Parts: sequence; structure tokens; C-alpha cells
Amino acid sequence: QVQLVESGGGLVQPGGSLRLSCTVIGRVFSLNVMSWYRQAPGKQRELVARIEFDGSSSHADSVKGRFTISRDNDNNAVYLQMNSLKPEDTAVYYCNAEVWLVGGSAWNDYWGQGTQVTVSS
Repeated sequence: QVQLVESGGGLVQPGGSLRLSCTVIGRVFSLNVMSWYRQAPGKQRELVARIEFDGSSSHADSVKGRFTISRDNDNNAVYLQMNSLKPEDTAVYYCNAEVWLVGGSAWNDYWGQGTQVTVSS
């Protein structure tokens, strides 16, 4: 009923930038918190940034000052602008959204398919 479609990953040199996008499509009545997570090989998935419907946001200490999360409520989209990328940012990045479906009765959690970000020279 709902899909989170991600784009924007790729290979970038240290110090470079990437912008990830995630659009929620399907029978969406409303979106609540939207987040970006990442998972590096051999590590647990970790929260990178989250943003409320009103735009208030928080970022992991490891990315503060370098990454910025934003959202477009009219288009059911969330973005992650990543600047000054480091090799340790290499991971699969996942979009997450709390969704109230049309005709639904509760918030449900949905995940994107993941997009690979590789930072290497």
C-alpha cells in the first residue's frame, strides 16, 4: 500500500557532497516523523537524523554540522543533504516514515529499500 522510494546515493570522494531523497507513495493520509538511518558493513543500523512534521529536527553527533535533514510535506518527501563526507560515512542509507494510511487506524512504520553511499578516493 505504501512505498518509500529512495535515490541519490553513489560514490563520492572524501570532502564531497551528496543529497539523498525519499518519496512516500501510496495510500498516505498523513506523515509523522521521517528519519534517515544507515548501516555500515558489520555494524548495527543507526539513526542519522529525524524530522517532525513541523520541521523540528535532530542529528546524530557524528554528522552534526555536516548533514542536514529536511522535508517537503506537500510532496511527502524527505531529504538528507550530506556535506564534507568522510570514509566512515560509507553505509547503506535507509529512509523511514511513520505513516497514517487512508482509512487507517494507527501510525505504521515503513522503510525504504536502502541506497548505497560510498566515500572513497
